[in-house]
Amino acid sequence: MLTALRRLAGTWIAKALFVLLILSFAVWGIGDMAKNLFAPDTSLARVAGQPVTLEEGQAAMRREMQRLARQLGSQFENDPRIRRAIAEQAVDQLVLDRVLRAETERLKVAVPDSAVREFVFGIQGFRGMDGQFSQAVFQNFLRSNDLSEARFLDLIRADLARQQVALAVRSGVSTPDALADPLLRWLEEQRDVTLVTLPIAQAPEPAVPDEAQLRRFHENNPERFSSPEYRDATVAVLTADLLSREVEVTEAEIAAAYEARRGQFGTPERRRLAQVLVPDEARAREISAAWTGGADFEAIGAQAKAAGGEAIELGEVERAGLPVPELAEAAFAVPEGAVTAPVQSPFGWHVFKVETVEPGQERPLAELHDQLKRDLAQEKAADIAFERANKVEDALAGGASLAEVAKQFGLGLATIRADAAGLDPEGKPVALPVIEAARAPLVKAVFAAERGTAPRLQETEAGFVAVEIKDVTPPALRPFETVEPAVRAAWEADAKRREQETRAAGLLAATKEGKPLAEAATAAGLGSREVGAVRRDPQQGAAVPPELLAPLFELKLHETTMVQTRDGFAVAQVQAITPGDPAADAAGVKRLKGEVAQAMAQDVDVQFLGALRARSDVRLNPRMLDVLAQP
Repeated sequence: MLTALRRLAGTWIAKALFVLLILSFAVWGIGDMAKNLFAPDTSLARVAGQPVTLEEGQAAMRREMQRLARQLGSQFENDPRIRRAIAEQAVDQLVLDRVLRAETERLKVAVPDSAVREFVFGIQGFRGMDGQFSQAVFQNFLRSNDLSEARFLDLIRADLARQQVALAVRSGVSTPDALADPLLRWLEEQRDVTLVTLPIAQAPEPAVPDEAQLRRFHENNPERFSSPEYRDATVAVLTADLLSREVEVTEAEIAAAYEARRGQFGTPERRRLAQVLVPDEARAREISAAWTGGADFEAIGAQAKAAGGEAIELGEVERAGLPVPELAEAAFAVPEGAVTAPVQSPFGWHVFKVETVEPGQERPLAELHDQLKRDLAQEKAADIAFERANKVEDALAGGASLAEVAKQFGLGLATIRADAAGLDPEGKPVALPVIEAARAPLVKAVFAAERGTAPRLQETEAGFVAVEIKDVTPPALRPFETVEPAVRAAWEADAKRREQETRAAGLLAATKEGKPLAEAATAAGLGSREVGAVRRDPQQGAAVPPELLAPLFELKLHETTMVQTRDGFAVAQVQAITPGDPAADAAGVKRLKGEVAQAMAQDVDVQFLGALRARSDVRLNPRMLDVLAQP
C-alpha cells in the first residue's frame, strides 16, 4: 500500500493537486490572516456590513458620562467597571439605532419637518422663563451634550420614526379574559391560617453552662471570637470631590446650567389615558360622542371592535410619550375626564379619554443653586482629574512617597490601621479622605493591595487611589478569658434558638400525624391565633411573618409548614383557601388587563428588536470595545 502511494505521489496529477491546495490556502487562509494583520477592522460593530465607528461610540459614551455626572454629582466616580458598562451600553444603543433605522427605511416611514419642529418646541427643557421655546437654552443644551443642531434633529427624526414603528407593533397587544381571569384568581387568592410564632427571646432560660461547655463552644466557633485581619496602610486619593474645591463656578454658569437642565428639575404633566383606534373617521366620531355621553370602557371597547379597531388603556404618559405631535396636542389639550375629538395619524383615527391628570411641577433656581454649583464643580473637576492623575503616577514612578505627592498635587492622605469593615481595633470607623459613599470601595482597595509592592495610582470606585501596605496582622482566636462574656451570651442565644426550633419541629410533626395545629400548640403549652384573608402581597399579608408567605401559598388545604423568621420560628396550617373572583372585581380585572397589556407590549418590543437584530447580522468587535472603554 505504501509503495503504491509513493508511486502515486510522483505522478503529475498528484503534483497538480498539491499546487492547487497551496494556492487555495494562500487565497483563503493566508489572505485572511494578512488582511486581519495589516488592515484590522477598526469599527466597534457592523450592522448588515455597515460599520459603527469608534468616533460614534466615543461621542455617545461622552454624552452618557456627562449625563451621569450631572445626575449623580459627587457620587459619580469614573472607575474602569463603570466605563466598561457605559461603553457596552453606548455600542448596544448605536447598534439598535442602526437596526431600527434600517427597518424604518425599509417600511418607508417618513417624519415631516413640521412634526420634528413641533416635537422640539414641545420639550419642556427648552423653554425659557416666559414659558416659550428659548433658542439660547437650546444651543446651550447642544453644546453641553456635544451635538450639532443638524445631528440633534436627525436623532429626533429617527426617534419619531422608530416610535411610529414601535407603536404599530404594540398596537395589537391586548389581554384576553382567558388570561386575566385565572391570573386575578391567583393574585387575589386569600388563605385563612392557624399561626404559632416562637420568638427566640421568649424561649425558656437554658441551664447554666459550665466552663468546659463554654470553652468547647469558644473553640468550635472561632469565626465568632477571633480578631479580624488588620492592615496598617497609607492611602492617597484623588477624587472629583477633592478637586472640586479648587475650581470656581460663576453665577452665570449656574444660571446657564439651570436653563439647560430645566427639564431635569421639574416633573412634566402626566395623564392616565385610554385610547380608541379605528380606521374610519365617521365611526371614530360616533365613539367620541358615546364616550362623552358616559359610556363605560367595556361598551366603548365593543364599539371599537365592531368598527374594526380596538380600545386600550395607555396608562400614565407624558406629552413626550405620545410619538405623533397631533396626538400629544389633542390628549393634553382637554381637561380631566374629557374625551377628545377624533385625531388622525398614519395608523388611523384616535379618540382619547383623559382619566386622571397629574400636574407638572418646576423647582426654582434659588432652590437648586447650591446643587448646581456642586454639580458644575464636579464636572470641571472630572475634566482635570485624568491630567492630574498622570502627573501623580509619573511622580510615584520617579520614587516620590505618597506623602510627597499628596502635598504636591493636593491629594487626600491618611495613615490607617483598619479591618475589612473600615474599623479600628476599638471598633470605631477610621478617618478616610473620601465621602461616605466611597469608604467601602477605598477599604476594599486597601485589602486588595499586596504588601511590599510600590504604591501606584489606580482607578477604582473610590476615585484614583494609591495604597502602601505597611503591615498585615492576620486573624487570631482571642483568648477565652478576654471574650468569656461574649461566649456565654452567644452560647445562651444558641441554646434558645435550638429550643424554639425543636418545639416548632414538634408542632409540625404533630400535624403530620393528623392533629390540628391549634390543638398541638395547646398540648405543648403554646398559644396560637387564627389569621384570616392572608394574601400573596407582602404589604397586605403583614399579619403573618414575611418569610411565611411564599411557602404558605404552596400548601394544600390543612397542610402545615414551618419557617425560620428574623426573630425565631413560625408554624402555620392552612384552614381555608378562597380564590379571587373576577366577576365581583371588575375594576381589578380592568387594572390587571392594563398592567398585563403593558408588560406584554414590552415583551413584544424586546422580541421585535431581537428579530430585527438577528436579521441584521450584527457583529461586535471586542478589541475595539476595549479601546472605547479606556480612559
